Amino acid sequence: MRYALLVAIPFLFVLTLAMMSTWERPPIDSTQTGFRGTGMVQIDNPRIEEDLAERNQPPEELGPVEPGGPLACEAYENVQVLGDLTQDEFDHFMLSVSEWVAPEESCTYCHNDENYAEDNVYTKIVARRMMQMTRAINSDWGEHVGGAGVNCYTCHRGQHVPQYVWVEEDHYPAATGGFAALRNNQNYATRVAGFASLPYDALSDLLSKDDVEIRVQADNALPYAGERGATWQTTESTYSLMIHMSQSLGINCTYCHNSRAWYDWDQSSPARMTAWHGIEMAQNLNEEYLTPLAAELPENRLGPKGDAPKTSCETCHQGIPKPMYGWNALSDHPKALGQATE
Repeated sequence: MRYALLVAIPFLFVLTLAMMSTWERPPIDSTQTGFRGTGMVQIDNPRIEEDLAERNQPPEELGPVEPGGPLACEAYENVQVLGDLTQDEFDHFMLSVSEWVAPEESCTYCHNDENYAEDNVYTKIVARRMMQMTRAINSDWGEHVGGAGVNCYTCHRGQHVPQYVWVEEDHYPAATGGFAALRNNQNYATRVAGFASLPYDALSDLLSKDDVEIRVQADNALPYAGERGATWQTTESTYSLMIHMSQSLGINCTYCHNSRAWYDWDQSSPARMTAWHGIEMAQNLNEEYLTPLAAELPENRLGPKGDAPKTSCETCHQGIPKPMYGWNALSDHPKALGQATE
């Protein structure tokens, strides 16, 4: 008996430590966001909120500048994207971009110091495409980004490459034989899938191509005759994407959905439509702007399968429902960031 107690006490101690590390101790705040009994409640941890607030502070802004001087396309050579800005607007915007993306290297991170007009530095080609993408986001995807918009800092946060990008993975071991042969790319502890038993390649399947439909739940209890439903694999990939979205925004499922009728748009919150536009936007950005950049990037910037880093919900949101709590990313440079050009 004594021996059993001596063995059990350390085991219980370790178990208690493990439980404390995975459970969130009180107090936990809850906010009812829908009718009583519908499960429309958001759960927040004040201690996590403090850390998120510290990590999601906007940068120091230079302040707006009055237009002045000739057009940038006349003052400088080889200006392909921001030529509609005046020289003063252009210079002012370039200073901000340097702080947002490469505060230590500044201009030379993208430019040949001996000839700024040359395109022989790959980062300049990438930056040009990113500026086109940013303008497209702010002009074409207002249903998702709203009036606050985005700029380079929204994703980069002072880093050359945003912290939260994704590539296709290729380092998981092959499945074993027998009943475990078909893994559907799941049962691996991956951050993308929320460390759940869900496919780790959901982003590759659902966010890498434009206009991929994400529909798994019907509005009827049984399938109609002749109706083709979604497969289990498609359903699991969708759930994996939903887990990713939940963690990326720091919210639970009922931020968008009514848990008694997940499929019903009429019983969902307005946030569901905003999220729908966000999925459409991410698909478009990955296929139109980011995936093609693989041809311009050096090998060390590519994924294991040779693909370029791509965007997801976490790239901008980084744990909160609105990037940097709704900071107006267009305030200093509305013209540079808010108008898409051909």
